[in-house]
Amino acid sequence: MMGTDVPDGLRFEHSGSLAQRALQALAAGPLSTVEVAARVMGITGGGPAAARAVWALLGADARFAVSSEGVWSLARPAAAPVRKLRAEEWVVVDFETTGGSPKGGHRVTEVAAVRVSGGRIRDSYATLVNPQRRIPSFVTGITGITQQMVDTAPCFREVAHHVGAAVEGAVFVAHNAAFDWRFLCHEMEMATGVQPAGRQLCTVRVARKLLPNLPSRGLDALSVYFGLEIENRHRALDDAVATAHVLVRLIDILEERGVHDWEGLEMLLGARKPRTSRKRSASPRSMEAA
Repeated sequence: MMGTDVPDGLRFEHSGSLAQRALQALAAGPLSTVEVAARVMGITGGGPAAARAVWALLGADARFAVSSEGVWSLARPAAAPVRKLRAEEWVVVDFETTGGSPKGGHRVTEVAAVRVSGGRIRDSYATLVNPQRRIPSFVTGITGITQQMVDTAPCFREVAHHVGAAVEGAVFVAHNAAFDWRFLCHEMEMATGVQPAGRQLCTVRVARKLLPNLPSRGLDALSVYFGLEIENRHRALDDAVATAHVLVRLIDILEERGVHDWEGLEMLLGARKPRTSRKRSASPRSMEAA
């Protein structure tokens, strides 16, 4: 799992380096020079010194690109073919947890990863996880996962390799992706010392763009809208499968609206400017532009 060269799919890298932090930050979308300095390097206030520091860190690294306005993003490898959205390899991930934040000491109780390509579910992985702490009763009431169910389950470090293999090389997808991404980062770093980096997609965010008239873009609402059934709601595999079907339906709508590849999707979501405006600038003046 570790060290596999996957240029535009999910990969795992040792945490701690500034470049790795920049990869993680920019995976969610482009950032200005000031934002990179603050989020990646802890330099606040902007100014020429911050711009020079960002340029020294990222300017010569081919994994990053900067526009003439000083906006940084992940660079697509020059030789990489443009793939249609339907041909992309997606992995839809869902975590059930003891609570809302790993920073609050909450842990994973169940994980599922569903591979999607060509408009079809190709493979899946799911397991209960011993969170090594008590599950609050209200969480059990929501998920149906009891303490007895996880007490004999493997802890995350025992399944980390399987989780990594299940998600590596694909575009990370989740419903409310930031939540699941945080838990993936936290659990993988604690278990293995590495963290994920790569492209991410939130189906809630896409649904908000494509279906603005729906009163809710929650998984229940989208399942009703698309005529999907979720047998065991708030269980990782069932939710991941439902989200995978939602993803396929959203891709159908994207194609109907003329959005056929990742760049077009980023532009629709407002995370990327047209390719003509994303040229790498050789002039240090661009570092100061944001």
